Amino acid sequence: MSKAVPRIPSKDDLVAIWQASGLKEKLIFTFLMILVFRMAAHIPIWGVDPQIFASSAAAQFIGILDMFSGGALGRLSIAGLGIGPYITASIIIQLLTVVIPHLENLQKEEGEQGRRRIAQYTRYLTVGLALMQSSIIVNFIIKFGAVHPGINIPMFVVLGVLTMTAGAVFSLWIAELITEQGVGNGGSLLIFIGIISRLPVTFGQIGAAAASGTPMQSFMLLVTLFVFLCTVAFVVVLQDAERKVFIVSAKRQVGNKIYGGQNTYIPFKINPGGVLPIIFAFSVLAFPVTLINMAIRGSANLGVFEPIVLFLSKYLTSGGWMYIALEVLLIFFFTFFYASITPGMQPREIADNLKKYGSSIPGIKPGRPTAELLQTILARITFIGAAFMSILALVPNVAEAALGQSTGVLMFRGLGATSLIILVGVALDFVNQIKVHLLARQYEGFLKP
Repeated sequence: MSKAVPRIPSKDDLVAIWQASGLKEKLIFTFLMILVFRMAAHIPIWGVDPQIFASSAAAQFIGILDMFSGGALGRLSIAGLGIGPYITASIIIQLLTVVIPHLENLQKEEGEQGRRRIAQYTRYLTVGLALMQSSIIVNFIIKFGAVHPGINIPMFVVLGVLTMTAGAVFSLWIAELITEQGVGNGGSLLIFIGIISRLPVTFGQIGAAAASGTPMQSFMLLVTLFVFLCTVAFVVVLQDAERKVFIVSAKRQVGNKIYGGQNTYIPFKINPGGVLPIIFAFSVLAFPVTLINMAIRGSANLGVFEPIVLFLSKYLTSGGWMYIALEVLLIFFFTFFYASITPGMQPREIADNLKKYGSSIPGIKPGRPTAELLQTILARITFIGAAFMSILALVPNVAEAALGQSTGVLMFRGLGATSLIILVGVALDFVNQIKVHLLARQYEGFLKP
């Protein structure tokens, strides 16, 4: 296992980024699209009073969804849903590609055209999910009395649902524009910005609590800060760690030249899915948890479902044993799922390519034995990656159990290891894409006469 050591960008690096042909324009475009998205996050939907909703019981239980939207949902903005429906739609479509032959054929056999059709199906499903989620949210807005007096309720329902659905589609459009014409993955960057936008409030609460706390609380804050920084370092190592499988190439003579005969290796990432498994696990749990908590406080009588809802409300909450267990299971599931569909991590395909080009793993016969060995290696490193991410996801709960209700725990409550993994992972991916652009520009300059 090896890891890349992060390097602090120098002045020359920043100058190179600014002077690189095309990269500067991509960065400016990316930042402008993010600015447009953040502006939309501050525009409330028609007919609502965000202050009334913020003071109601419902606002206390949308935090798990509101974190990814950067407070847009709490403000009842037109972009309140953000790219949440798209993430959920992507999960459903990717799972369906495994069980539906038509979708699997589109993904593997049809090439770029097939992937475009799958992307179109994902957009259609995004609209359907946005309509469903916005209907639920509008219903709770009405139930908690956050509608201005005199507003026609049927008209408010129609316009509210359509507006929030349009905001979700608008967020998806911005994410796709960033991915195609900017730098980085647009969806991940919007989530990244949503989390970043809440950090000033979080750190302000921590500072205020530390200033008014006892010396012991201040000491516990320092301890938690140390754990926090160690967690950041651990995330960086996890994102860049890889397992090298060494291979040897047979010598081949083509004409008067001899090729091959060199030792190289195949790098397999310990965390092949990057931040996607943790994002998907969080997204799968976020919406039902929020609905359960809002339903238990918004409905006077739940009928025969009341015992079930009460049980889930008690244990399926952030920090509850059921929530933790499901989060760990989902992290493992999505980590192995992404490892199974990642093009560069298919043991049989890799073994066939090695055999085709006369390469092999030392001491292992080409063909089936090589594929079996690679399958074993990939299963082990994927398990290690999923276990490490699960441990990181449990850091806030462990910190709260060890430190109690101290000032320092506010840091993990306000940010959370899940958000921390996303922040570090997206930041590393963004920096790596900038490096790729710079390297490509250098090669272009070298090839020009």
